[in-house]
Amino acid sequence: MTNLLLYQRIAQQLAEDIRRGVYQPGERVPSVRKMSAQLNVSHATVLQAYANLEDQGLIRARPQSGFYVHQTPALTAPTPDIARVERPGLVTRASIIDQILTESRREGVFPLGAAVPHVEYLPVRALHQQLAKVTRFHSPRAFSYMFSPGFEPLRRQVAIRMRDAGVVVDPSEVVITHGCVDAMQMTLRVTTKPGDLIAVESPSYYGWLQLADLLGLKVIEIPCDPTTGISLEALQLAANQWPIKALVLTARLSNPLGGTIPEERQRQLLRLAGDYDFQIVEDDIYGELMFEQGPTKALKSYDRDNRVLYCSSFSKTLSPGVRIGWVVAGKYQEEIQRLQTFSTHSACSVTQMAVAAYLENGGYDRHLRHIRQEYRKNLSAFQLAVQQYFPAGTQMTRPKGGFILWVSLPARVNTKDLHVRALRQGISIAPGLIFSNTEQFNHCVRLNCGIPWNREAERALMTLGMLATQLCLEAEGL
Repeated sequence: MTNLLLYQRIAQQLAEDIRRGVYQPGERVPSVRKMSAQLNVSHATVLQAYANLEDQGLIRARPQSGFYVHQTPALTAPTPDIARVERPGLVTRASIIDQILTESRREGVFPLGAAVPHVEYLPVRALHQQLAKVTRFHSPRAFSYMFSPGFEPLRRQVAIRMRDAGVVVDPSEVVITHGCVDAMQMTLRVTTKPGDLIAVESPSYYGWLQLADLLGLKVIEIPCDPTTGISLEALQLAANQWPIKALVLTARLSNPLGGTIPEERQRQLLRLAGDYDFQIVEDDIYGELMFEQGPTKALKSYDRDNRVLYCSSFSKTLSPGVRIGWVVAGKYQEEIQRLQTFSTHSACSVTQMAVAAYLENGGYDRHLRHIRQEYRKNLSAFQLAVQQYFPAGTQMTRPKGGFILWVSLPARVNTKDLHVRALRQGISIAPGLIFSNTEQFNHCVRLNCGIPWNREAERALMTLGMLATQLCLEAEGL
C-alpha cells in the first residue's frame, strides 16, 4: 500500500509540472534512472508512476528514447466544408446570444465562458499610478470633453505600437475609440447600409453577429481552418454568387478558432477583395498576444489599395475596463470622426491620458512578454486537462497565441445543454451555437484560458468533462 501511494504521489507531481508548462507537449520528461536517483526510489516505482501518467494520456513512451509529454490532438472535424457555404441571411440568434451571455455573467461562477483576462495578468498597479497622476496634475483637461480623433500623445503611441504589426501609419491617421467593438460598429456603419451583405468567419466571434443584427445587415459565413484561417476558396465561391459589401475577419489569432492567415494567403485575400470590390474590416485585438512575435504581420500591413479598415484595442493586454481602442480607416476616416463626434465624442479623457502615460514610460513590452509566457503555459495546461477529462473523440485547437481554446466534442453532445448543466455547478462556458447563425457548431465550446491554472481550474475542467461524458452516455441511451 505504501508503495502504491508513493508512485501515485510521483505521478501527481509530474502531472502538475506538465500542466504548469514545466514540460511542454513533445518534450522529454526525466528518464526513469534520473527520476529514481532524484527521488531516491526504485526504478519499479518510477515505472509505475509513468504507467499511471500514460493511462491518463499525459505522456507516451518512445522505444529506445524515453517518455515524452503527449501532443494534444489537432482539430480537424468541426469546420464546415466549402460545399456547405449556406445562403446569406439576417442574424436569427441575437436574442439567444444575449440570453447566454447574461446567464454566464452570474456572480460567483467560474469564468470559462467570456474571453476576459484575469486581473492577475493585468498591470493594475501601474495603471492605477498613472490614473492618480493624471487626475492630480492634469485635472482640468482630464475631466473635460476630448473630441475625435482623440488624445494626440495616445495616438502617437498607438502608431508606434502598430509598427510591430508591420503597419506604418501617422498618428493623424489613428482614431481613438471606446474599445474595439465601438471601432468595428463605426467601420461597418460607414462601409455598409441596412440590407447589405457582409461575410464573416465561421465559426465567428458572436459580437460580429450581434453588430450585424443591430445594423440590419445580412450575413454569409465563410468556413475557416483552425490553423490557417479563412478559406479563400469558399470566399471566392460566395463572392461569385452574392454581392459581398464587406468582409469582417481576424487575420492573427481568430476568435474562436485561433487561426492565423499565412502571409501569402493574406496577399491572395487582398487581391480577392480587389477583384470583387469589397472592403475588409480587420479585428486585430489578439495580435499582440502571438507567442512568436515578428513572423506574422497584420493584414493591414500588406494593404496597398486602402481596402482594410484596421481595428484593435488594449482590452486583452492592458485592461478591458479602460475601454481604449482605435481604428485606422483610411479614406473613411472623416466619416468615422464625424460619426464619432455625434455619438461618443471619443473615449474617456482620463483613461486616454493614463494609458498614453503608461505606454510612454515603458514597461508595456515587458508586460507583454510576461503574459505571453503565462498564456502559453495556461493553454498547455487546459489542453492536457481537456485531453484527460473530456469524452473520447474530443478534439481541440492549438492556437499560436492568445488565451482561448476551441473544443469540439462528439457530435451527439449539445453544448447548450452542457452550458445549462455547467451553470448549475457554478461554471460558465461559451457554447458553440452563439458563434454561428447555423447549427454547425452546436457540439463545440469555447474555453477561456486567460485565468491562472490551479486546483480550482482543474476541478472546473474535470467537472465539465464529467458533464460532457454524461451527455454522451444519455445520447447513446446508456
